[in-house]
Amino acid sequence: MIAVSQIGPVRPSPLDSRTGERREMTLHMGPQHPSMHGVLHLVVGLDGETVKWVDPDIGFLHRGVEKLCETLPWDAIAPVLERNDYLAPSTNSHAFCLAVEGLGGVDVPRRAQWLRCLADELSRISSHLVAWGTMGVDLGGAFGGGTSVFLYCLRERERILDIMQEWTGTRFHPNLSQIGGARYDVPAGFDRLLDTKLSEIDAKLDEMISMMEESPIFRARTRGVGVLSPELALGLGACGPVARASGLALDLRKTRPYEAYKEIDVPIVVRTEGDVYARYRVRIDEARVSIRLSRQLLAGLPDGPIHGRPPVRSSKHKAPAGTSYAAVEGARGELGVWIRSDKEMSPTRVRL
Repeated sequence: MIAVSQIGPVRPSPLDSRTGERREMTLHMGPQHPSMHGVLHLVVGLDGETVKWVDPDIGFLHRGVEKLCETLPWDAIAPVLERNDYLAPSTNSHAFCLAVEGLGGVDVPRRAQWLRCLADELSRISSHLVAWGTMGVDLGGAFGGGTSVFLYCLRERERILDIMQEWTGTRFHPNLSQIGGARYDVPAGFDRLLDTKLSEIDAKLDEMISMMEESPIFRARTRGVGVLSPELALGLGACGPVARASGLALDLRKTRPYEAYKEIDVPIVVRTEGDVYARYRVRIDEARVSIRLSRQLLAGLPDGPIHGRPPVRSSKHKAPAGTSYAAVEGARGELGVWIRSDKEMSPTRVRL
């Protein structure tokens, strides 16, 4: 429950016809679509025009995608889950494929594992750039650099989309991960393209940082604001950059490594301030780490096949009965998929 301060002129609540007392009104606002995807529903308590309390209900995020997965053949689900988060799509399909592979004991070739992790790191850079840019807008154009930083971040994100288009033929939803492997191998000359695009992004980061941090308004609105202590972060179940900005070294790539992350060293970016500024800096530093990891993953790409099993296009394919959970380190933290199979052509239950 959130208390909201009184703003504007006050009109008293109506009188109860039986008791003569003023009565509080409960108003439902939404569910509505205030900004990006993820619908918000507010239950508001009103005393006249004074908002006494607000109870936010954020239970509409996935918009039925879990139920949709229960109607589709197993091999058709991974591309659908990429639409669940178009800022970091590869991690969504990756987690689902890991869960199904764990359920069925499907072996994934080593080269495919490295390709999947490379796609995840590129998705992380892309997502952090959008987070950083929209933060500049949300802090207000009053400090001068907000809208400019947003456009600069989108410009740099386009370089990541250029890489994905050359690799997979698509920009937003690469559809790389599939049950048992990867759908696309890297094309000839991909190493030169990757190096050029990542170098261009890295060269622009300092310029964008100075645009924001040289503003006293930006510093006032981020330093010491919204402090999340390590204890509170744990209590709220925080993960990803939010948890690491509060001093918690939680990163599945390091604490529960999977696929290529078992073979490479992943430095965990941690800050201790726990404020808005720390969460912003963690994402910047993680983007730089992901640039280095992307280069490392491509340079060390093992030889061999990229499919452990051919994609099954028939709706007659059935997975073994049982339950399975798998998680990857997404751009915003632990991204997990739990599935239950009753040995049918579609999963009985999917939980994100």
